[in-house]
Amino acid sequence: MTRLIVAGGGGGDAVAAAVLDRALYGRGRGRGRGTGDDRAVVLTYAWDRLLVDPVPGPRAAADFTGLRALTPSVYAVPEDAKPVAPAGSTLPRLAAELPHTFALLDPHHGVEGMVRQLEELLEHLTPASIDLLDVGGDILAHGDEPTLRSPLGDALSLAACAQVNAEIRLLVAGPGLDGEIPVGVLHERLERVVHTLTADDVAPIGPVMEWHPSEATGMLTAAARGVRGLCEVRDAGLTIPLTDDGAVVHEADLDTAFRRNRLAGAIADTTGLAEAERHCREICGYSEIDYEREKAARFGAAPEGPFRPRAVLAGVARFAEEARARGVSHTTFRRLTEILGLSGVQRADLRALLIGTQPERYDAPLWRL
Repeated sequence: MTRLIVAGGGGGDAVAAAVLDRALYGRGRGRGRGTGDDRAVVLTYAWDRLLVDPVPGPRAAADFTGLRALTPSVYAVPEDAKPVAPAGSTLPRLAAELPHTFALLDPHHGVEGMVRQLEELLEHLTPASIDLLDVGGDILAHGDEPTLRSPLGDALSLAACAQVNAEIRLLVAGPGLDGEIPVGVLHERLERVVHTLTADDVAPIGPVMEWHPSEATGMLTAAARGVRGLCEVRDAGLTIPLTDDGAVVHEADLDTAFRRNRLAGAIADTTGLAEAERHCREICGYSEIDYEREKAARFGAAPEGPFRPRAVLAGVARFAEEARARGVSHTTFRRLTEILGLSGVQRADLRALLIGTQPERYDAPLWRL
């Protein structure tokens, strides 16, 4: 019996989809590679942070080799698929480590193209259930809040799912973990609690979170394991409370969310990503892809320096002292990587160094300050 889970924002939402499948449906416990009569297909963007993919924006099918056609417009990303250099992607490794089929959600033909992908996939799979998942809850935004950092990806997914003639359940895991909409505002827009994640639920993705850079799903995992405190994330140093609510999965009304979201409504009939970006700039004042372009230009201008363990440890100690003074108890390895000016490749060196020298501070997958 096939299930379809749409990872609303791509990235860590795709990993959280694997958790959701196991927690809600009791599936994904074997290693069937998403084949057979009982499987889940995760439809997701290939849209990773610059630490993984130095090319701004989401990847299209043409940015990969080795994809497998599911329908005329939808391709599965198997473990032996490869992004075309210089692009990068976490999806092939996810396909290698998790028992799901990861299918590519490609927004380059706008929302109309995404609707077509969804309709083809629904006809091909005839899934028993369809869920649209967002970690954090920014998919419930109006679309023009000043606290939003990445409105476009979720708005594209929301607009596409809202126009498909099928029953799709909208789920929000870990309200507030993306730091984009206040938790109090989110709770006014959330409906019943579907599930509260436990350490057992997230155990299968433990090895994935050792290398995957998603901060929101990392905090979701930590919250499910009982980690509590205040976590500092992103290059801007945003602080996110780690509370009991961080492990809760809520349902929300998809049609209401679509009507509320100005950006989703504006891009509903777009036929290209550039067109959707223009609407995003008009409504939100910016596009997150523009931010990625600017950041990539800065990174590209700075040569990668050597990894110096002694200097890195001293830098982490200084940051920890300053962060504790701000009341921060935890941070992510992405935050440490960026605050120290390290590259995406050096993030693995940083993790190995810190966990090897101070294992007592590792509150997987976060670092305790």
